[in-house]
Amino acid sequence: MSVSIARVPTRSASRYLQQLAKHWSHKMAVRFTEEEAEIEFPNGARLELKADSETLDVALTVPEGEDDARMRQVVAEHLDRFAFREAPLTFDWR
Repeated sequence: MSVSIARVPTRSASRYLQQLAKHWSHKMAVRFTEEEAEIEFPNGARLELKADSETLDVALTVPEGEDDARMRQVVAEHLDRFAFREAPLTFDWR
């Protein structure tokens, strides 16, 4: 398992979290509130999001054998679509 974590500065974290969760709920298992979300991808990856007034914390767990760089890109691109007014968002993946 590979775990990538990013703290994304934005004052609209809750809005982006909810938009992404609703968007992916049509295709994946999703649980979310205004402050937290958990999204399970078909390939076994899991995305956890936590929103506060200043940042969106992103934790992406990718199983062995899956392309973690590609999964980070998918998450970032989708969030940037919802954040079009302030995109691109800054992802400091670690």
